[in-house]
Amino acid sequence: MHTIRSVILGLFAAASLSASVMAAELVMVEQKGCIYCTMWRDQVGPEYAMTPEGAFAPVRHIDLHAPRPDDLIFDGPLRITPTFVLMVDDREVARMEGYPGEDFFWGLLDRMLKENTNFQGGTG
Repeated sequence: MHTIRSVILGLFAAASLSASVMAAELVMVEQKGCIYCTMWRDQVGPEYAMTPEGAFAPVRHIDLHAPRPDDLIFDGPLRITPTFVLMVDDREVARMEGYPGEDFFWGLLDRMLKENTNFQGGTG
């Protein structure tokens, strides 16, 4: 009986660990001359990595006109900058197109993370 209990607890711990190791990344699609990309970089960029969101889903910048990275799978075309694509295990799970301001960004990002990952925290 003790052995069965140990096995069940071990399986539960392994499942919990694998759920907490979700590889999330926020891909920011931008292009030269994009004023809203510059706004994001000025308003959010300096603090992003220091937030719970930034720790959970680090930002990765890609150029709209550059070839798509081979390691990422997007659900559809990328046309607007900035576009923020939430990737989990290198696959798109959510997207936010545009940047109308810092408050809007944090609220939507928090929602994207909570609805599509095991993210619990938030500054939003």
